[in-house]
Amino acid sequence: MSAPPAERQPLTRAKFARPTDELARSLLGIWLLRETDDGLCGGPIVETEAYGGPEDRASHARAGRTRRTEPMYGPVGHAYVYLVYGMHECLNVVGYDGADARAGAGAVLIRAIEPRVGIEHMRSRRGRPRDRDTRLCAGPARLCQALGVDRSFDGHDLTAGAGLWLEQVPSSVQGLEIASGARVGVAYAGDGWATRPWRYWLAGHPSVSRP
Repeated sequence: MSAPPAERQPLTRAKFARPTDELARSLLGIWLLRETDDGLCGGPIVETEAYGGPEDRASHARAGRTRRTEPMYGPVGHAYVYLVYGMHECLNVVGYDGADARAGAGAVLIRAIEPRVGIEHMRSRRGRPRDRDTRLCAGPARLCQALGVDRSFDGHDLTAGAGLWLEQVPSSVQGLEIASGARVGVAYAGDGWATRPWRYWLAGHPSVSRP
């Protein structure tokens, strides 16, 4: 089983400077890491969803630049964390919407990771003693709860290698094909957007949130 190197090597900002549909695919297999006083937690990303700029009717950016969406319009490589149903945090990585590589307005939702490091800490935060390891982070809300990611990370620089970051770990996930399909829960977006195949996952991986 691979593990992150002792010396932190977070992804550089240039890695995030691409349209979000490309970014979402490229993040599969990249490790998401979280460090707290309890220690290090994380694992490789196995499922993502891409959201574009203001023209994407499924994206929060459709509302324009607001207090909530401000991180989406900032530099790429930062986190955008929001609350759904008044109780669940969701972690996104800011990329760009295809129009301007210098600024954001697009984001990639991290839907699932495979727990590899700090599993007992993740299990404790989830409060799910009987769940299989592979299901502890199988979904965006589960992932944030397990890693202790909340809205204090909204706007956090993921390239700084502190608290929360992404890192390339050699041979972290091998032999699985990338599958794609419609994004989850965006029927309101209407024709052309609700069915856009911008959800990506590693086919057959047990930590993917749903088939």
